[in-house]
Formats: sequence, C-alpha cells, structure tokens
Amino acid sequence: MKLLAFDTSTELLSIALQPGAGQPVLAHAGAGGAQASASLIPAIERLLAQAGLALRELDAITFGRGPGSFTGLRTACAVAQGLAFGAGRPVLPIDTLLAVAEDAHGRTGATEVVAVLDARMGEVYWAAYRRHASGAWTTETAPRLCRPEAVEAPSGWTIAGNVPAMPVPGDGPRVDALPTAAALLRLAPAELALHHAGRAQDALPLYIRDKVAQTTEERAAERARKEMDRGSRPGVV
Repeated sequence: MKLLAFDTSTELLSIALQPGAGQPVLAHAGAGGAQASASLIPAIERLLAQAGLALRELDAITFGRGPGSFTGLRTACAVAQGLAFGAGRPVLPIDTLLAVAEDAHGRTGATEVVAVLDARMGEVYWAAYRRHASGAWTTETAPRLCRPEAVEAPSGWTIAGNVPAMPVPGDGPRVDALPTAAALLRLAPAELALHHAGRAQDALPLYIRDKVAQTTEERAAERARKEMDRGSRPGVV
C-alpha cells in the first residue's frame, strides 16, 4: 500500500512515507509542537517528490489523532483534512497512545504495554494495550488523564512513553517510546482492514483534557505541593 503517516502530538515531528510494496520507507523527523505547523507540509512535499508520488496516488493518509499537545493535534488534523480534501484520499486517525505501544513493541518486542505520554500540568495521558499473535492490538484500558502516580499498570507490563522521570507506578520494564510515524505505518494496514478509514472531515482530534492552562489558584497549589514534596524528602531543605 502507498501510505503517508505523520504525528505532531509531542515534542517530535515525525513523518513517514510508504511508497509501495517492496520499497523502503522514507522518513523525516524534526521539532514538533508549535514549530510543526510551519514545517509539516514542506517536509511532506519533499518526501513525496523523493518517492516520485503524487498525493492522489496514496491509498490513505494516516495521522496521530491524540491525546497530546493541543497545538500539535490541531496541526495534524488540519493538514490531514487539507491534503485529503485536495487529493480525494481517505484519512485514517490512530490513537497516539496505541502508536506508543507499537513503537515500544518495535523496540523491545513488548506485547503488554502501558503507554504513557506527558500531558503537562503535572499529569499524564495513558492507556493499556495487549498485542496478539496476529499482530492486532486490543485496548485493555482506554485513554485516560491523571497524575502519574495514579496510573494503573498491571504487574509485569512494560511501561512505555516519554515520561521516564515521572513517578508512574509499576514493576515492569520501562521503555522510551513515542507515537512515531513509522509505528503509525505498521498499524495502518490492520486499521484499514477494519474499515477505520474515513472522509477528510473525519480527521478530528481526540481530546481528553478540556482545558489547556491552570488557574492562578491551581498554579499556586501545584507550587505548594512541590515544596511539600521536597520538604518531606530526607536531607532536603
């Protein structure tokens, strides 16, 4: 299949192009977040030109729909919609946390994964996935938002994501992983087989948090909590 995949939900901009069967995947990585809005389309155009492909020749455009950075998700959805409208191609939104689980599997072979992404404001997005022998994933715990210490990781499950320093509980191995475009490409065929592709207007973000900033009172409470945490550690003054 000829597939374009991209993710802008984290600090990494990740793009991958599968030009067709037997051809190598072309990839690009850069700065995500607010910078992705300016660099995403030019980078996609360069990859398509390198492969000698036009947008209309793609079988689908897949992207990480969230959860993640509000700005990043809006960028990904807007670009997916625009490209799909212009070329008449279907879109395939995929959960970013599922892509984290797939990235962890690609790195370590893990098949039981608690995927965790930094949500800022002292919180994380997380979900739990199990990979079967067929290569398909099932969702054991749907995406949630909570403080790191409230993540519910089953014993022995791999904890994967971009928050290695946060106090996420669990006794399983820990893996640095991100929702890379390469992971999205690997997930896409199974998702397409389940008829999950949609029209351009279906390129919508998955938001879990309904606010992007703390109030003055919440920021003060967060500072006080951190001061109390530091003061409760032995030897910390």
